[in-house]
This record gives sequence, C-alpha cells and structure tokens, in this order.
Amino acid sequence: MNKNKLVPTGRQIATILCYGGCAGIVAVFMLAAACSPSKTVKMQQALSVEETEKVASKYTGPKRRIGVVEFANKTAYGQGRLGGAATDILVTELTKSGKFIVVERDRMEKIMQEQKFQSQGMTDPQTAAQVGRILGLEAIVVGAVSQFGTKTEGSDYLISQTKKQVADVTVDIRLVDTQSGQVLMADSGKGQAKSKKGSFLGMGTKGGYDETIEGEALRAAIVQFVTNIDSQLNKKAWSCMIADASGEDIYLNAGQDSGVTAGMKLDCYSQGAEIRNPQSNLVIGYREEYLGAVEVQRYCGDMGDCSIARLVKAAGGSPKAKDICRMSK
Repeated sequence: MNKNKLVPTGRQIATILCYGGCAGIVAVFMLAAACSPSKTVKMQQALSVEETEKVASKYTGPKRRIGVVEFANKTAYGQGRLGGAATDILVTELTKSGKFIVVERDRMEKIMQEQKFQSQGMTDPQTAAQVGRILGLEAIVVGAVSQFGTKTEGSDYLISQTKKQVADVTVDIRLVDTQSGQVLMADSGKGQAKSKKGSFLGMGTKGGYDETIEGEALRAAIVQFVTNIDSQLNKKAWSCMIADASGEDIYLNAGQDSGVTAGMKLDCYSQGAEIRNPQSNLVIGYREEYLGAVEVQRYCGDMGDCSIARLVKAAGGSPKAKDICRMSK
C-alpha cells in the first residue's frame, strides 16, 4: 500500500461532484419555480358613497325566505354567461350561510312567465316586490354585473417566460322588501382574480385564457353580500304567511326547514288595501288589522316547511290564508 496516496476528504468529494452536478440541480429548482402555476383572489371595496351599515337586531328569528332574480350583464364581456354565473354564486352563498331559504331559480322564472314579466323588467323594485309576494318571500334580490375587465401581463427573458392574467369585476345589487316595494339595501362589491403561468427553457405551463378566473373574481365580489343582506333584513321582525285555517288550527308556510320551533309566539295581521305615497304613488305598505297572537304547536308532518299554530290571544277577526304573522316583540 502506497502511504503517499492522497485520500480526498468528504468536503473535497462534495466540491468535485458539485462541478458536474450543481448547475443541473440549480436548473431543476429554477424550472420548478418558474413552471408552477399560481392563483390569487382578492375582495376589494368598490367605489361607493359609503359601506352598507351592519345592523344588529334581536329579531333575527328563523330563516328568511328570499329570492334572487337573474342578474343583468351590463358589460360587453361574457354575454349570456356572467349574469347567470353571478346569480348562481349568490344563491349558493346565501344557502350555505344557513340563514335563508332561497327560492329555486326555475320557480322564479316560471312565475315570471305566468305573470308575463320579462327578466329586464325585474330591475324595477315594484315589479320585483309583486313577484316576491306571489312566492311568499320577505325580500328579493336584483342585481347586475356592472363592470368586468381582463388583462394579460407578462415577461419574456432569455431562458424564462411568465404570463399573468387578471380579471376585475364589480357587481351591484338591490334588496327589495316585497311588502312595501322599498329598496332596503343597495350595495356594490368588487373582486379580483389573478392567474400566473410560466415556463423555463421552453418547458412549463402553457395555454390560452384561463376562464376560471371569471368565476373566482365574481365570487370575491359577491360573497360579502350575504352578511350585508342578513344585516339589513334583521331590521325587520321575521314574518311568515298563513297558508290555511281550519277550526282552531292555523297553518303557517314556515316550519322545520325554516327553523320554526314549537312554543314560538307570533302576532298575526290581516292585510287590507295598499297605502301609497301621495307624492310618488308608490306602495309604501298596507292597512293592517291585528288578529291576535298565535303559538306554534307542531309541524305539518315530518317533512316540508309547514307548521300548525293556535290562537292564544284573540283580538277580532278570524285568521285566513295570506294573512301575515310576525315574530312577537
């Protein structure tokens, strides 16, 4: 054995290997970083007079019955797509919150056809309120995609390329009280979504326009409306309608699905003629006759949104279908 033979140390071995392999390792890491697609979604405050006031109320009650009319698309982009997508997103978010019973879109459209209403005419609060009363809703939401824009940004260097797509959207809504036809809330939401793609040495993510950022920008603009709608509706005591009355039993169009429970007390009113504002001739309410207080006894069967109540305090007339019952103060 040659005692003068040099044996390389561990550090020297690493140095030798690095000369041949480090450049490749660095290139792999750079490729991975450059080629990984990424997305960013933001909620932004839309330019408006002021933010919608958040209102706390003790009259929260069971779930609110609400409807959403298909949103108009007032932009030149995505005709036949953006309005319906915005409507579906709001319906989904309202339902997920657990605070609302949302009337199905097909049912809304059927009523509109039967009453010979056009979708574009539903932007009128009085028309929306009329459809809402037919369906027994407390409120109805009308809205529009008022602004939508996309842009593509990118960089092209010697060995790497990146492309970033950006979608900005603004959605406006109005919440209409179906009893009075008054606008309870007007709100505006703005959202932004970004999609970034890249390639390194010709390898990596390539492709055309990423359509998913449309829905992500819409959702970012719309999701804030759920809290605002709930906040504004809580200014009013929760209410339901009498669907039928037979003997001592009073059938309400709210039950287990709505969160109504046995023992709940409600004040019931018979609604009469419309009350109109003498200046604008708009309906601002209805004449009411107090019928008395009722107490919920049980549900109508095991399923559905129906409960049975009985008078515990009579004050005059007999309850009948289409009379209103509100949560007692």
